[in-house]
Amino acid sequence: MVSDSSARSPVGPFAAYPSLRLRRVLITGGATGIGAALVRGFVGQGAAVAFLDVQDAAAAQLVSELAAAQPAPIYHRCELAQTDAISTAVAAVLRALGGLDVLINNAGNDRRHSTDQITASEWDELIAINLRQQFFVTQAALPALRRSGSASILHMSSIAWRIPSTGLPAYVASKAAIVGLARSLAFEEGIHNIRVNSIQPGAILTEKQKQLWITPEYSAEILSRQAIKRHLEPDEVVRLALFLAAADSSAITGQSYVIDGGWV
Repeated sequence: MVSDSSARSPVGPFAAYPSLRLRRVLITGGATGIGAALVRGFVGQGAAVAFLDVQDAAAAQLVSELAAAQPAPIYHRCELAQTDAISTAVAAVLRALGGLDVLINNAGNDRRHSTDQITASEWDELIAINLRQQFFVTQAALPALRRSGSASILHMSSIAWRIPSTGLPAYVASKAAIVGLARSLAFEEGIHNIRVNSIQPGAILTEKQKQLWITPEYSAEILSRQAIKRHLEPDEVVRLALFLAAADSSAITGQSYVIDGGWV
């Protein structure tokens, strides 16, 4: 008789990665959406997880939800658009975790903005939160990642630059640049056995997307463009991230993975 072990598994019927057990993981933008799903996913694998965000209430709720985990996740507040704040927060995470093995640069802001009306200061603000912080979080974490001996960095991009999306040019430019940044870092850091990859999600049905952007009309447009005719969930991005962070993908670096149901 075959027993149903999935009912007892924290990862359900999906893959468990023994190499992620007690790996030290930092996730930016981890309080909500895909970020919160990433926190849950890595905690479910037995990793030691810290996450950065500015949404204190949502972060506290997530930490409370996962308080029984061993180890439980750690939250640090960080204004990622401020480089001084990044240095302080990453240093605090490294002290708390005792090092770092996995960095996931997930934070971003897809606020809509007009090509005709966006100002220089608004452009700089959006570039800061969607691109600049990914580089400076990585820079602050690199000494610890190099000491790991087998680290993985994941940069969250988007298919927005490939569709291409309209009505948010700074966001689209940032997401295109992230793919190039990840590939460049892969070749710089390979000597330290650090793998660097990026992920390009499509239309992922987070609570924010449902509240702000998913109208019946947009939902129909998404499904008409995808090969798979259903909405995609955050956990589907998480399962790709887990694989790319685990030793199972030890020879994969400098790559960018699309997870969009066949849109592009």
